[in-house]
Amino acid sequence: MPGQLIARGTCRHLAALGFVTVEELVPAPGLRVDVMALGPNGEIWIVECKSGRADYTSDRKWQGYLDWADRFFWAVDADFPTALLPAETGLILADAYDAEILRMGPATPLAPARRKAVTAGFARHAARRLQALRDPGARLG
Repeated sequence: MPGQLIARGTCRHLAALGFVTVEELVPAPGLRVDVMALGPNGEIWIVECKSGRADYTSDRKWQGYLDWADRFFWAVDADFPTALLPAETGLILADAYDAEILRMGPATPLAPARRKAVTAGFARHAARRLQALRDPGARLG
């Protein structure tokens, strides 16, 4: 799937910057982010991967993600019409193998209690994924 390839290249680039990432994380009921990244200094970024105009225009939830990260980005491929994307958001150009940050999303630091909750959710999500890989038959709560 094109969006998954964009996510892979984005995650690879973020890893080179010292971030760890998880995909398809649910920070709150009704929201599912494509990529959440935890930086070396505890910063939290959300990246939404869009494969085309229709994928972007059908996304009605992205503004709900802003409350769950210090920075928000779109990740798109070279063929995406970037003029559609809000100028006040970050922009990452990606393919299946790597990415480049073209525009840094503005910093909107999370409140300490929200940061603690998001970081704990990130850790639980990552641990569940690892456990599922190690023991596919396990019952995960």
